Amino acid sequence: MARQVINIGSSANDGTGDPLRTAFDKINDNFVELYGGDNDINTLDANLDVNNFAITTGVTNGDITVTPNGTGSIKLGAMKFNGTTLSSDDSTIININEGLVVDGTASISGAATLSTSLALASGATVTSILDEDAMGSNSATALATQQSIKAYVDSQVTAQDLDFTADDSTTNSIDLDSEVMQFSGDTGITTSATGNTVSIAIDGTVATLTGSQTLTNKVLTNPTINAATMTGAVAINGITLNDNTIVANASNSDLELDGSGTGAVKILADAQVVGTLTTADITNTNNITTTQLDADGVRLKDNTVSTFSSNANLEISANGSGVVDVKSAMTTIGQTVTGDINVTGAVRVDNIKIDANAIVATNSNGSILINPNGTGSITLGGNTVNVPSIMTAHTFFTDRELLMGPAAKIKPSVTNDDVVIEANGTGSVVLEEVSVTANTITTHTSNANLNLDTDGTGTIELQTNTNVSGSLTATGVTTNEITSNGSNADINIDASGTGLVAVNNLKVDGNIQINDNKIATTVSNSNLQLGANGSGKVELMSSTVSRTGDIIFDASSDIILDAGGKDIIFQYDGNQFGLFTYAGGNLLIQSGSTTMLTGDGANAIFNGNITVPGSSTLDGVTITDNTIKSNASNADLQIGTSGTGVIDLLTATQATVGSAGGASALPGQPTGYIKVKIGGTMRVIPFYDES
Repeated sequence: MARQVINIGSSANDGTGDPLRTAFDKINDNFVELYGGDNDINTLDANLDVNNFAITTGVTNGDITVTPNGTGSIKLGAMKFNGTTLSSDDSTIININEGLVVDGTASISGAATLSTSLALASGATVTSILDEDAMGSNSATALATQQSIKAYVDSQVTAQDLDFTADDSTTNSIDLDSEVMQFSGDTGITTSATGNTVSIAIDGTVATLTGSQTLTNKVLTNPTINAATMTGAVAINGITLNDNTIVANASNSDLELDGSGTGAVKILADAQVVGTLTTADITNTNNITTTQLDADGVRLKDNTVSTFSSNANLEISANGSGVVDVKSAMTTIGQTVTGDINVTGAVRVDNIKIDANAIVATNSNGSILINPNGTGSITLGGNTVNVPSIMTAHTFFTDRELLMGPAAKIKPSVTNDDVVIEANGTGSVVLEEVSVTANTITTHTSNANLNLDTDGTGTIELQTNTNVSGSLTATGVTTNEITSNGSNADINIDASGTGLVAVNNLKVDGNIQINDNKIATTVSNSNLQLGANGSGKVELMSSTVSRTGDIIFDASSDIILDAGGKDIIFQYDGNQFGLFTYAGGNLLIQSGSTTMLTGDGANAIFNGNITVPGSSTLDGVTITDNTIKSNASNADLQIGTSGTGVIDLLTATQATVGSAGGASALPGQPTGYIKVKIGGTMRVIPFYDES
């Protein structure tokens, strides 16, 4: 349906406009076109709420879609949106004055200019790209150009050398830019180079493993000799074999016999040891009787087992799965035991007693410390660990749940200390369905509401300034201050549907208080100002403004009363006594319900008599009682008519005049003359005495 226009006529009350019923019928049709009828969801009323300079969707969690026609664009100020393209409608730059987060991949087809620095996920922040061949700035925040890197590497390679040494430990160097390293052979050795490979070869003077050579005056180190027959004394690497004797060559040196791998040295005949026998393991099937037995650092003497080395540990261990079984009571002081220890009864270690399944401290009020070594951890098995009193831990970790009783609390042990619960890295602290990340509290479920509630009649108190970047919906808010978090931004408080925003005893800016149905200033004798923004108006929704006592309108400029095509009516105690109305561009004043005065430009037309008690001054003329006088000294008093009209003097007349007593006879000499101007010319009119 097209928009219907109401015919208001050419002037007020001229009878040419639409009747009231026709006009309001057009109004209803226009509103149905805009808002739709009952249960019609495809309308502005059911989908969008346009109020207080804000557009809000009427559907919960609904989107607001603005779609142009065809290939058109959406323009917001100087911003233009076309599909997924954002551009400036006036061909200028687009300023993003806040932080910009791009979760996807940012592709920049034009030049990118950064006025400050470039920071990636990790590493240093880049503030510039320098073209310095010598890298003189040595900056930790600047990148180098390709040409600078090549020039710097070339200069460094030119200035570098290669240090090397040989078996004689002589250190030499090769200038990589100008010198060549040569590999030379020696006796029986030759070298050759092919491509990047240097080959070292031997000649026939060098003995090989597979060749047959005669060795003269040679020293063999760790040789393997098979089926050798040697006569005379044979010296082999520190020992001499002569007849049936094996002797160490060096003075006072040991003679050691050892088997290979797991093999053993077996003495098949009886052996006689003259002196001290030092050995690793002795396997014996009979008893060994000795006054003192020293075995690999351990000495057995009398009833004592001790170590040779000072402060060395003495370790007693069983083989394989065996155990060390101590048959009698044993007292140990600072010992280290490896393997299982089975004890029937209680075990007391310093101030610790282990009995049955209990570990207790034996000293009064003593603590029990369980400390791992280094980065090791302590694992407590079982389904439940019961701590009847206080458990203190530097760091507490659980990979499943932390269950607490109905009366359990988490609180600091020191009065007035804080309880800090924080996530690791970029994670959040999730409490039931609520996530806490950094200084942000959000719901853990998508599109779920975040409810803050108290127990019983308690209230939610925000002790500091609170910023709400989106919409705030609340059945009740108690606060000392509400401010916008944007520069020069408005604060919108909207009710839902036809609901109202109810505020009990509201104080605005510290100077205005709204309580019950009153708006008043809180500062004594201060003014109360009501004003709209720009060309807006202050609209009074009620038809009556009342006050007990006087009402004073005090304005520094004009006071304008606009009745919007209606009358300005004056009443006394509900009864009309006057009316101002519009009459063809002029003012019409009624007294009661009767027209008293009608304006005609600068002129006033009175429909009745004008009564002025006392003197009345009208533009240079003063009327007092029955006297009309000009105000200026020596000024003329002019009485004239318009057009061909005449001055009609309504006064008493008489049939005779003068002393002659005859109507047609006048005295020869008048009493005097009256000066008057007739047509601008001064004239004199004689006058006579009445009798």
